[in-house]
Amino acid sequence: MSLTLSTYRQLGKSGLRVSPLALGAATFGNEWGWGAEKGEARKIFDHYVEQGGNFIDTAVTYTDGTSERMLGEFSRGARDRLVLATKYSTLRRPDDPNSGGASRKSLFGAVETSLRQLNTDYIDLLYLHVWDSSTPVEEILRGLDDLVRQGKVLYVAISNAPAWQVSRLQTIADLRGWSPLVALQLEYNLIERTGERDLLPMARELGLGAVLWSPLAGGVLTGKYSRADLTPQPSEGESSRRGFNVSLGGVTERNLAIVEVVKEVASELGCTPAQVGLAWTLQNPDVTAPVIGARTIGQLQENLGALKVDLTSSHVAQLDEASAIDLGFPHAMLASDHIRVQTRGDLVIQSRT
Repeated sequence: MSLTLSTYRQLGKSGLRVSPLALGAATFGNEWGWGAEKGEARKIFDHYVEQGGNFIDTAVTYTDGTSERMLGEFSRGARDRLVLATKYSTLRRPDDPNSGGASRKSLFGAVETSLRQLNTDYIDLLYLHVWDSSTPVEEILRGLDDLVRQGKVLYVAISNAPAWQVSRLQTIADLRGWSPLVALQLEYNLIERTGERDLLPMARELGLGAVLWSPLAGGVLTGKYSRADLTPQPSEGESSRRGFNVSLGGVTERNLAIVEVVKEVASELGCTPAQVGLAWTLQNPDVTAPVIGARTIGQLQENLGALKVDLTSSHVAQLDEASAIDLGFPHAMLASDHIRVQTRGDLVIQSRT
């Protein structure tokens, strides 16, 4: 496998064509303590676009709005060739309950804010960022459809939601003739593979392009953590990326064991652990694009190097085995030899796929 950023992929069943690695702009701005200042962010953006990249991911509240404002400035002169994806539902004002959530008021307010911050008159792809069980699904879908009909949003999508709710949304949209979801954003990487239980199979069946956040597990798969990091430093808290990952439980014995296998494969291929971690996601036919976040131009260049990494079937098997999860009920039962015998016996039945 040898790809480039201009080896474009269809996003789900839509006609939208996107790069196989999306540029994550959550690191544009240092308001959260670990991002890139404007000059470095500009270099990252320019290099990505110059290499043929067109898929850029942000959210209305990333780095308190700085991410979108920088993108609005950087994209001048190249806006029409870019696919700008943003998200709504996170709280925009801490004292205003209607500035967050999935309601129609929150949705329209967030979109107008994003349009101003991005300095554009349309959003290519809008995600519901975090599932909100308090808002009726019909309210969400009708609001999204209205924005598409107004031309302010071209495509709609969803992130961080249960599979059954996404399926419900897509079914209602289909029945009502409303704008369908075209993408699903989820956390998926060698450390976090539970999306294989329901989310990824659902995306495949419903025609949703799978876009991955944290494909390097917050940096854990880069190999920069060791067993010394298993014990949090009291003074560090979440003020650094390291402290954030440790406090969230991202550094564990299991995860470090997976990283050791990633390092072994990287050593055999002459590349970096980060490139192996990204290449593993890229070889999955259910994945449209991982979102890569970089704080420096060097990190971006390293991540883009994953497009040239060719994992052998043996390497994939090694990585799969090291990171395997229990699919749980009913998936494990349905895949068992017992059920195969009970439902098919020794009959040979060819699948349509």
